[in-house]
Amino acid sequence: MKKVLLMILVAILILSGCTATTSEAPASEENGGRETVAINIPTAATTGALYPLGSSIANLWNSDLDFVRANAQASNGGIDNLNLLHSGEAQVSMAVTSVMYQSFHGEATFEGRPNEKLRVISGLYYNPNQVVVRKESNINSLGDIAGKNFASGAPGSTTEVETSLHLTEAGVSYPDGLRVQFVGFTEAIDLMRNRQLDGAWIMAGLPTAAVTEITTTADGKLVPIEEDVITKLQQQYPWYAKYTIPAGTYDGQEEDVTTTAIKMAMFTTADLPEDVVYELTKSFWENIDTLKQSNSALRNMKIEDAVTDLAGLPLHDGAIRYYEEVGIL
Repeated sequence: MKKVLLMILVAILILSGCTATTSEAPASEENGGRETVAINIPTAATTGALYPLGSSIANLWNSDLDFVRANAQASNGGIDNLNLLHSGEAQVSMAVTSVMYQSFHGEATFEGRPNEKLRVISGLYYNPNQVVVRKESNINSLGDIAGKNFASGAPGSTTEVETSLHLTEAGVSYPDGLRVQFVGFTEAIDLMRNRQLDGAWIMAGLPTAAVTEITTTADGKLVPIEEDVITKLQQQYPWYAKYTIPAGTYDGQEEDVTTTAIKMAMFTTADLPEDVVYELTKSFWENIDTLKQSNSALRNMKIEDAVTDLAGLPLHDGAIRYYEEVGIL
């Protein structure tokens, strides 16, 4: 009886060991034994440049990095993205460096809520302000927007902040000096087609689908930003750059249009491990040519752009490691 019991005990131990080995094997085969990292990527409105870019990046990381499960979705843009990062609902996203700076330091919209864990993965491209109006609106300068029906962007969005800053410098009381519609790009397109809106403020990489739609289907045109307004803004906010939208960018645009622009950047949190961000950064830049094919906003980007014009914001240690390897830091 003792021998029988001993044999049963040995058999149980052997079977237990086999079961443990079998259950652990798939994880090792699937992602090299690394713990799966979920990465939520909020972007912006579906008609802007960030939504397709975020989707492309998520698809790239999912296919290139076995341990990553990335998901991109629409959002209200940069400010919303930074709030989602601060609350832990996002791990990677994109915004212009102006609102990133404000989030990091707890200023303006983020007053009293500094996010000192905000880290940059990569600078991207310049994000120009685009003032698009219906030709019959008689709007030829920022000052002409006074009293008009105008879409300033979704409430609290980066676009709305830009509208407020620029119109104020142009001498237009915001929001009381005009009939403001707090709507995003998609709603603005429909309202302009139906002649319920005189114009809209759009901030996104070139060319922007929303501006293309308005210029081709709603008889829209771009309005330049005056030199004195640009100078005043640069004196107060060093992240602003003077920018030219080249002639021919949009239907019927026969001349260059002068405006302002701010660097767009991809950011994350210091809570994401260094080795993870290193792999994300490496994957992004080693596949940049593929991303450029489906995202025209990236077409002129080069790797040196990754670390320039970031308003003094800190890079993530994982990104620093990659940039040191390739020799740009």
